[in-house]
Amino acid sequence: MYARSGDRFEATVNGMVVDLERSDDIVEVQTGSLGAMGTKLDRLLSDHRVVVVHPIAAETILVKAGRSDRRSPKKGKPVDIFDELVSIPTLIDHPNLTIDVVMTVEERVKIEDPELRRRRGGWRTVDRRLVDVVDVVRLSGPEDLDDFVPAGLPDPFTTADLASCGRYRRETAQRIAYCMRALGRFETVDRTRAGFLYSLGAGA
Repeated sequence: MYARSGDRFEATVNGMVVDLERSDDIVEVQTGSLGAMGTKLDRLLSDHRVVVVHPIAAETILVKAGRSDRRSPKKGKPVDIFDELVSIPTLIDHPNLTIDVVMTVEERVKIEDPELRRRRGGWRTVDRRLVDVVDVVRLSGPEDLDDFVPAGLPDPFTTADLASCGRYRRETAQRIAYCMRALGRFETVDRTRAGFLYSLGAGA
């Protein structure tokens, strides 16, 4: 999807193996934790433009041997990127970094594993297969995160207000607030029994 003619795959750059390199541009596909890329990004961003591609499954098809495929009730959303950004909240401010949140349809292949705990249903994921790409949300700087801040927030506001106005889970709202405060997009104005009170920062 990202490759162009002449790109180098699995190239070594600054002592790091990268997924795709073209001139001074690098593309890294990261299906796991973004926090695990900290050292790698530190080495690359000093003199390269880096696009980190992070897929989030908007829809998941569960494939189990001997059973009919079914669709998981869990549906990812672009705002789920904050689950990863909390580990590197200020890195999005780097001028050489872009994060592409790629919303996908994926198949998740599972096999029976009797050693797994009962609460996990006895099935283990052995493969994830891309079926389709339904959207790409590009984050090129802190200002792009403002799109996740809903209209209608009171001033000041709490993470409960953020969750209510945005129809987010409270945990998601707390992660948004953590990242936005680290980037100066939110300012802390007070602390009450209900938690921190925020206002929009001067740059938001």
